[in-house]
Amino acid sequence: MKLPVIPPSEKDATAMNIREMSPGIIKRTLSTRGMGQVLTITLGLILLCIVFGILNPVFFSQRNASNLLRQIAPILLIGIGQSYVLITGNIDLSIGSVVGMSTMISATLMTRGINPWISMLITILCCLIMGLANGLLVALCKLPPFIATLGTMTIARGIAQISNNNYNTNFIGETAEGFRNFFYYGKTLNLYNTIWIALVLWMVFNFILNRTRTGRHLYAVGSNIEASKLSGVNTVSVVTKAYLVSAFTATVVGLIFCATSGMGAMDAGNTYELYAVAASVIGGVSTLGGQGLLLGTVIGASIWGVLQNGLQFAGAPVAIRNIIIGIIVIVSVLLDIIVRSGSLRKLKEGLTVKNI
Repeated sequence: MKLPVIPPSEKDATAMNIREMSPGIIKRTLSTRGMGQVLTITLGLILLCIVFGILNPVFFSQRNASNLLRQIAPILLIGIGQSYVLITGNIDLSIGSVVGMSTMISATLMTRGINPWISMLITILCCLIMGLANGLLVALCKLPPFIATLGTMTIARGIAQISNNNYNTNFIGETAEGFRNFFYYGKTLNLYNTIWIALVLWMVFNFILNRTRTGRHLYAVGSNIEASKLSGVNTVSVVTKAYLVSAFTATVVGLIFCATSGMGAMDAGNTYELYAVAASVIGGVSTLGGQGLLLGTVIGASIWGVLQNGLQFAGAPVAIRNIIIGIIVIVSVLLDIIVRSGSLRKLKEGLTVKNI
């Protein structure tokens, strides 16, 4: 049987298509706004893992890898919420307190004999009201996001404290075993359910951000809110949606906290607003709005988790860990401001003129 002979012209065209296909895909991927920083921090993450693996080989053990992913999951979740808000050019300082509010409301309801899944739904509703308040205060009432979410941060923490009359709750009971397995202890395909929850929510919110009109509007509002208004974008709705996403992800983290400890703790989520900002900013989400990828948030959350885990293995005190991570956050924001302000471009132009 003879194989069909392809004419020379068709051979050349086929070869050209094969050669152009791969570089074209790579070029489109690399040209995505913010992808350059994502690739840079991915390289940094790989180097961190190598360094910590050399310092202590236990870092690469299967047990530590599984626990590390489970530790990263809550940071990724609140990072997603904060990324949505930052992309609109705002910030959510209440996210940590909403985590505590979620933990305490859900645990209190369960200790009072309410079905765990009904408790979960009530908790989500209560926390979404807090997100709605944030959005309306910032977008409709024109309060500065720092002030608005600072106020709701205090309110949410107060609700967490008053939920059980200023006491941590008792054990949520054996009836909540299914709830605890779903959010923390259970495994699916040899991965903890916490990891799957974070992964599924990341895929959903990444799709919304990159493939829907809502996502385009989020970037538009963060880039230029006045131009967005003139283009017919409902900026109040867009900003409110971002804060609702932030409240929802914080609620899920609070439910994970409740499932982990089997009780409600009034201080749950303390400093988690810092974790959320760190995961987003390290991942390349701009604090000035209009720029960032949720893929970068995954890497940012991973860097945070690897630093905490690796420095612990290295025997570094908690204070040193906090100092190192704080420096990384400051440097990340500073680089973002320098790049967005065009300082590097002006410096290059100045050097070029001098050379001429």
